[in-house]
Amino acid sequence: MKSFLTRPLMLILGFVFLDLLGYSLILPLLPYYADNFGASVFLIGLLGTANALGQLVAAPIFGRLSDRYGRRPLLMVSIAGTLVAFLMLGFSQSLWMIFLSRIVDGLFGGNISLAKAYITDITDSKNRARSLGMIGASFGLGFIIGPVLGGVLGNIQLSLPAFVAAGLSFLNLIAVILWLPESLPLAQRSTKKTNPHTDFNLNNLMDELKRPCVGPLLNIRLFYSLAFTLFQVNFSLYAKEVLELSVSQTGLILAYVGVLSVLVQAVAIGKLTERFQERTLAYVSTIVMTLMLIAWGFTGQVWLLLVILAPIALSAGVLNTILTSMLTKSVYREDVGGTLGLDSSMQTFAQIVTPGMGGLLLGTLGAPGLGLAAGGFMLIASWITRSKVSRHAILEGPCCYCEEDLSVEGAAG
Repeated sequence: MKSFLTRPLMLILGFVFLDLLGYSLILPLLPYYADNFGASVFLIGLLGTANALGQLVAAPIFGRLSDRYGRRPLLMVSIAGTLVAFLMLGFSQSLWMIFLSRIVDGLFGGNISLAKAYITDITDSKNRARSLGMIGASFGLGFIIGPVLGGVLGNIQLSLPAFVAAGLSFLNLIAVILWLPESLPLAQRSTKKTNPHTDFNLNNLMDELKRPCVGPLLNIRLFYSLAFTLFQVNFSLYAKEVLELSVSQTGLILAYVGVLSVLVQAVAIGKLTERFQERTLAYVSTIVMTLMLIAWGFTGQVWLLLVILAPIALSAGVLNTILTSMLTKSVYREDVGGTLGLDSSMQTFAQIVTPGMGGLLLGTLGAPGLGLAAGGFMLIASWITRSKVSRHAILEGPCCYCEEDLSVEGAAG
């Protein structure tokens, strides 16, 4: 256990928790804040889109720069940008300032992919999935506490959650400056600056999609993200329209899912990866999610919903962590940051397209339409996993589980 929970790992987990706590603090605030300046429902929805578009562009850039110059300086820049964005939100006196604050936050929002890259640098392949699972647990814990605390603070003063979030970002920035060591040694950074793999251009990032292991994993991430985000962002609307639940009842159910997700990623991932291959876990998770998301669309009773949500939380927590772990092992070390940034962009793309898609499906086809669409996306992810990942030998092509390739090269040298 001592070799697993190292000091740098504990520091980066604390960073992720504070980062997500700050972000989720402002979630209950935004609709009411924007409404004060006469924003329509459509414009309020665009706030999330503006933030996601910024992340879509910025995450791969931050990741690639971190491959060349180190994780720590890019983390500091990202946190500083988030801090400025929260202060802009707190001091906003017009709708355009709110939009600008969300765009700035998105453009500096590569924190989580940078944290994953940092963990990749400081862990071996055996403990990688377990460590990344702990990031997911920190992420989930922040999202459980943040909206509740944000609602309480917002009742005192509407801008207060933004200022508290800024304070948390300031604490994170100070902690990174004072205590977080760089995960890439100077010699590695100097080498990577001259390595063609880390050249800062779009072609290098797009080449990842052509690699025999990386491309399928990123495609799985895309369809998994479309499925899970379609479920996630439209769940409250489903609970209101189909189950006729109150806001507090919906919040309790979401907290239940959050707790399950934290337990899966903090406890179960390590035990599962000790017993099963990662690609086997990925394939089984896609099958479970496909079936359960379809079943969710045809669920009209709360007790049955609670039963169905358990395997959804379990399989989503496992798949999310395993995909990241497999990606970090399937690229050269100098490509980790850029690839994880691209992985983050897949998730952000889903956040952009699924809110409107979900409203359209629920309005025209009802809850079954939502479930069938989400299940359909997961069925595609399951097919890719089966045909491109789980049935093939690990060491095939120029960049499949490159860590093992590099260790062989080192031994030969």
